[in-house]
Amino acid sequence: MKTNGKLWLIGGTGDSAKIAKIITNNFFPCIATATTSQAIDLYKEAPKINLRIGRLSTKDIRNFCYQEKIKGIIDASHPFAENISQQAISIAQSSGIPYINYQRSSLPIDSQITYLDSLETLIEKEYLTNKRVLLTIGCKFLPMFKLWHEKSLLFTRILPRLSSLEIALAAGFKEKHIISLRPPINLELEKAIWEQWKIDIVVTKASGKQGGEDIKKKVSKILGTSLIIIQRPSINYPKSTEQISDIINFCSQCLNQ
Repeated sequence: MKTNGKLWLIGGTGDSAKIAKIITNNFFPCIATATTSQAIDLYKEAPKINLRIGRLSTKDIRNFCYQEKIKGIIDASHPFAENISQQAISIAQSSGIPYINYQRSSLPIDSQITYLDSLETLIEKEYLTNKRVLLTIGCKFLPMFKLWHEKSLLFTRILPRLSSLEIALAAGFKEKHIISLRPPINLELEKAIWEQWKIDIVVTKASGKQGGEDIKKKVSKILGTSLIIIQRPSINYPKSTEQISDIINFCSQCLNQ
């Protein structure tokens, strides 16, 4: 195998940790990137992976690809991490670097659930007016709902990080309306949270089974609570797969070019 170069794994998710383990088991030279230090724990089962922490600008990515002699990009970022995927696709195309996206499986559409194309659509309409609403959408989107505190009673579940709590508080959420938990969250706990807060509507993202979407659907039906699911961003991936075997083949082809 030619090894004059490395693979770039865009990570920070459970999917990427699984791929990292497979990559290291196959002795593919690879460097993984993630935005937060929590990824260190995530990659414990792939201790030989070269991990870089921090956000990357477009300029950073270009320099990174050049300095590390990147020969292939495996994008295993979160389905809603639109910016990094778009940046990686753009640089891959302009630099002639092969790119593949690992897409976690989507769950079937349920006719009893409301699906919206974006959070913008949600806040422009009156879905949440005069309702007790639980937002499980990620802390970075909470500022979008700052004005909605006047129209509804908002609760949120966030990751147990100080930065996440600071964002939630700055977005107008009261301390007693915030819960910090790290997924996965089982059905019993999910149900208990909704019941404790007497939730009318839950807003979540189409993050697949890994993101607990299936559990929320089940609890919604048990309690009769309305569920709004924000669909994944529409990204034109040059190449995408749900199969790990395709990722292995991609890595081998890139390093043998």
